[in-house]
Amino acid sequence: MKISSLQTAFQSNRPHSAAFFEKAKQTMSGGVNGNLRYFAPFPIIFEKAKGATLHDVDGHAYVDYLLSYGALMLGHNHPEIMAAVQRVWDEQGTSSFGATHPLELDMAEELVALFPSFDQIRFTNSGLEATLFALRLALAATGRTHVAKFEGHYHGAHDHVLQSVNPEVGAAGAATAPLPVPESLGTPDYYREHSVILPFNDWDACERILTEKAAQIAAVIMEPMLSGYIAAEPQFMKNLRDLTKQLGIILIFDEVKTGFRIEVGGAQTYYDVEPDLTALGKVVGGGFPIGIVGGKRSIMELASPLRSHKKSEVVFHSGTFNGNPLSIATGLATIRYLKQPGNFDQIVQRTLELRTGIDELAKEYGLPLQTLGTGTIFNVLTTQEDVHHYRDLGANHNQLRLALDYLLMENGVYSKPLNRFSMSAAHGPEEIKATLDAFDKSMAALKKDPLA
Repeated sequence: MKISSLQTAFQSNRPHSAAFFEKAKQTMSGGVNGNLRYFAPFPIIFEKAKGATLHDVDGHAYVDYLLSYGALMLGHNHPEIMAAVQRVWDEQGTSSFGATHPLELDMAEELVALFPSFDQIRFTNSGLEATLFALRLALAATGRTHVAKFEGHYHGAHDHVLQSVNPEVGAAGAATAPLPVPESLGTPDYYREHSVILPFNDWDACERILTEKAAQIAAVIMEPMLSGYIAAEPQFMKNLRDLTKQLGIILIFDEVKTGFRIEVGGAQTYYDVEPDLTALGKVVGGGFPIGIVGGKRSIMELASPLRSHKKSEVVFHSGTFNGNPLSIATGLATIRYLKQPGNFDQIVQRTLELRTGIDELAKEYGLPLQTLGTGTIFNVLTTQEDVHHYRDLGANHNQLRLALDYLLMENGVYSKPLNRFSMSAAHGPEEIKATLDAFDKSMAALKKDPLA
């Protein structure tokens, strides 16, 4: 079996997606509206969805584990979400006031009650905007110039955090002293020069770097679980919280992926560690664009227009669609559903059921596969080695995973090649059975005709 033959079969079975992509390339750069949406030979073009199912323009149906990169915690077209949208039209009568409205306070109070680290919040329109604003607050609060982030962690597509997200190891320095490697053309050298890269789950190296550079570092920003599925060790998290407090460094949790997916109160509830600031996105918008920064009053108040009439004394933050009623209403509907007794736990239980089935099939077929994750997120890794940080992912046989993904798509399962899997309230016993049947057929094909 060769990747090229799998791609040929993929293309021949999707002529309408292929034709659409050729046309789209003429008016959209690369035929997509986000580089992460592309995969060879072309991305599948979807035309509708319902529950846990996607339908493409060629008439194929797929059990959806991409879920808009994890945002759709209740699945597609959930009745609670549909009702929330209709209530906005009936009661507010608009998609955006561009001004304050009562739903904003409802959401703020809900979040402050759920997240012990939140005294106040501000709305943004995406997780990217949330991490950007959180860093601006941290730089203002400390007067320092550098940002520390962990190797392999992604915090959105803005310049200060587009460093060492997926670096080539040969250019990234020693594992215990990583170097900043720009992730994109057009990233000014300033951001590389003002970035400190930390090794995830290596406390001795992390402590040394932070201590040596503490006078420069305004904030440590991190995913509590790398890419949403590689967990920080609990003691590492507690040590990091203690040291950042001691050094006067603001600790920012980027919970865009993990918020409402590891626990309803996020990974910070799971670890019982309170950061100074948190960035949320994805699930908290119920499928609509949103971002949230929450944290300590002393830091959040730096953005209050009540502080001063001087611009130099206030952290600027604004946005036309911040806190728009559609995003807040659907986010509130999602949170309230997940808070109902048993609902979140059921999604976690079904995630474990699916993971157990995949792991058992891998053992049955003698394939070097394992699932890794916590709560309602996991990934399928093509290594049997332990994975604790970005460089451990180098043991992955990525071509094997890619082959598995092409076979899964042919058998009706979609997560986008090499992407993590997210579960939703719409994934019930029928979807899990169909998914395990697809893994069974795909692994049988890999066993019968191994990847060349």
